[in-house]
Amino acid sequence: MTQEDIKNLILEIIEDIDDEADFAGLDPDQPLRDQLDLDSMDFLDIVMELRKRHKLQIPEEDYPQLATLNSCVAYLLPLLKNA
Repeated sequence: MTQEDIKNLILEIIEDIDDEADFAGLDPDQPLRDQLDLDSMDFLDIVMELRKRHKLQIPEEDYPQLATLNSCVAYLLPLLKNA
C-alpha cells in the first residue's frame, strides 16, 4: 500500500463508523479525534477494523501514534507495505 492508499483506508474506516464525518478542511497533522469529534469507542472501532481488514495487531501503547492522519500513515506504512 502507498501512503495515499493508507490515508484513503483510514478515511474510509472513519466514514464507515461515522457516516456524517466531515473531511472538508481536515488537517492531517492535527488529532483526528478533535477534528472529527471521535470518542474513545470510535477510536477503538478504527483499531478493530484495521485488525479485521488487514490482520493488524496494534498494541495499546502504540495508540498515540495513530492520533493524526499523517501519524497513522507513518505508523501503518511499514505494516501494510505488502498489502
